[in-house]
This record gives sequence, structure tokens and C-alpha cells, in this order.
Amino acid sequence: MRQDWLALLEKPPLYQKTSVPFWDDTHISKGMLQAHLDPLFEGASRRLDFVDRSADWIGELLPPEDYGALLDLGCGPGLYAERFARRGYRVTGVDVSKRSLAHAEASARDQGLNIRYSLQDYLRLRLDGRFDLATMIYCDYGALSTQDRLLLLRTVRGLLRPGGRLLFDVFSMRRYEAFEEGQRWEHCPHGGFWRPDAHLALHRNVRYPDRVSLEQTVVLPQEGEAAVYYIWNTYFSLESLREETASAGFRTVEIFGDVAGASYTQNSPTLAILLEV
Repeated sequence: MRQDWLALLEKPPLYQKTSVPFWDDTHISKGMLQAHLDPLFEGASRRLDFVDRSADWIGELLPPEDYGALLDLGCGPGLYAERFARRGYRVTGVDVSKRSLAHAEASARDQGLNIRYSLQDYLRLRLDGRFDLATMIYCDYGALSTQDRLLLLRTVRGLLRPGGRLLFDVFSMRRYEAFEEGQRWEHCPHGGFWRPDAHLALHRNVRYPDRVSLEQTVVLPQEGEAAVYYIWNTYFSLESLREETASAGFRTVEIFGDVAGASYTQNSPTLAILLEV
């Protein structure tokens, strides 16, 4: 038993994947959806005031008259997809969470918005048609392993028309420098985000070489098996991001400080890249 506990607390290999698909867990996905929809919470999604500014900026930079068919990768409950559809884009939203997509579909119906949603893992994406523009927002790209990032880029490149564009954001090296290692225990006698019943949770932040960090949570219930969840982040400099995207056949069009059009500086916690096939 002691060896089992020690194994749970060991530093995992780089990009170790969570064995439990927590985004579809009945309890956890409910909390994630609530976090997405909280207008003031910046966790699952950015604050709604930023989402509004971001969607407006994207609509001006890449207008639907020129980039009408839009693919929203990791669309969640449809916050961006709905704003894009109101601007006149023909939107396809892709996400792996059943609960988030069910909310997105119901919300689109209620508002009379013609949005196509697809429950898929974007690393194994199968869609009909080609797109003029693809977006992936809130640093999802850096949560993937190096191999999966290149797989995603090549998959998206194959879905874009010649001259099609891809816009996404990542955490910068400034954010990596500010990342603090540490750990803390959380006692949840009445349940919490990870489980509806009593449990302990060990939260641990670990820095890895090569611009990677891990936010690890070990959930220890009163009954049943323990569960371990991993949230990885890879951080990028301008040079490393340009080099990686070029290796998948993209040309860098422009760099920004975020997906609302801020200018990039060395102090920017994020950077956004606009690519072209």
C-alpha cells in the first residue's frame, strides 16, 4: 500500500496523460461548465468582457466577408462560436466535452443561431468541407505534448483552404518565469470541484526543463480508488513558436500580445500568432 501512495506522489514523466477523461466526468464537467459561464471568472474561459473584445477584434481583423467558414477548436459551451455566428461567420465548433456541447447546442437553438457543433477530439478531427479560418483560444495549444501539437497543426492545415488562416494564443516565457513551484493539501469534507463526496486533494505545481510546467492534482476519496489529473503547459518565445509552426507548413502573418489585438512586448503573459497556409 505504501508503495502505491508513493507512486501517486512521484514526479510524472513529461506530458504524462490523465487516464481518466475528467472533461466528461458527470461531476467535474458540471463544475467546468459553471466555470466557463461565470462572466467574472478567468479559469475555464476568459472573462466575458475579454471574450467580447476578442470576438470584435477577430471580426475586424479577419472579416466574415473574406473568411466566412470558421472552425472554432475547443469551442466549449460556444462563447466565441455564438459571437462569431452573430457577425456572419458560418461556424463549426468542435469540443470533446459532451456537457459543454449540449449547452452550446441548446443555447444556439434558443437564439436562432445556425452553428454546427461536433463532438470530437481535435487531434483526430474528421470534418466535411474546408475552412477559411480556424481559431483555438485560451492557450489550449500549449497544453498538448510536442508530438500532439504538430499533429494538430498538420490536421488543421489539411482542413484550411489555400490562403486560410489559423489564430491561436499561448503562454509566453514571462509566464513561465513567474510560475511558482509548490504544493498544498485541500480538505473537502462536503465535496468539491473534483468529487461530490468527501475527499482530500493534493495540488502540486512543478517546473520542467524546456519551458514546461505541470499542475497536478491527486484526489484521495474516503472510498474507492485515488485519481490523478495532469494539466500541462508549454511556454513559448517568439522564435520557438515561429519555428514550430513553420515546421508544419505555416507562414507567420503577425504576432500579437493576446487574441484581443494587444501589442506584444517582452512583458506580455501571452502571445497570439496568426498563421497562413
